[in-house]
Amino acid sequence: MRKPATHLHAPPEGAPPEGAPPRADELLGLARAAAARDPAAIRTLVTELGGAMLRGVRKVLGPHHPDVEDTTQEAVLALLQALPSFRAECTVLHFANRIAVMTALGARRRLRVRARFDEPGAPIDVAPDEGGASPFAEAVSNRRREMVLQVLDGMPEATAEALALHFVLGYTVDEIAALAGASPNTVWSRLRLGKEALRRAFANNAKLAELFRGRET
Repeated sequence: MRKPATHLHAPPEGAPPEGAPPRADELLGLARAAAARDPAAIRTLVTELGGAMLRGVRKVLGPHHPDVEDTTQEAVLALLQALPSFRAECTVLHFANRIAVMTALGARRRLRVRARFDEPGAPIDVAPDEGGASPFAEAVSNRRREMVLQVLDGMPEATAEALALHFVLGYTVDEIAALAGASPNTVWSRLRLGKEALRRAFANNAKLAELFRGRET
């Protein structure tokens, strides 16, 4: 039996070419100093990572969503709290982006609960990405993107995380495995289960179902 590949599409921007030796993580020393609560290191690390984390939050909530800044601040605080447990199994940037996406997914869930009480049926705003299109934005329209995110809202956290990291940030299976502390086979299984859930949810949308069938190879 052929072993499945551990990446589903091109690596994210800035990643080393496939087969190349991994680059040294230039932020690792800074992250360790920040984990030790060095104020100067904390300020510098937040400056280095804040833009990337903001972009990750925007990709989930939409760039013009009113809660983008608050959610990004929440993600930065979560990053600082998590740094002592960071084991450098991935880059600091990947670690920060994961926290940003998971924080934004959690914010979406809270917003949907709040919307049921404030204004039943109110949509969660997802505006077009600013700047260059992400792998996810290239694949689906803004309307379909919101539909997919709605399905992620109801998925188990681990499955939603794998799909979000893969489709929103373009991370490979190996990168997601390092972030999640799971084996590549486990991540592959989560992606497969997540895609099956998406197909069930979009059974009446043949175009979207075909799109996701095309991304399995």
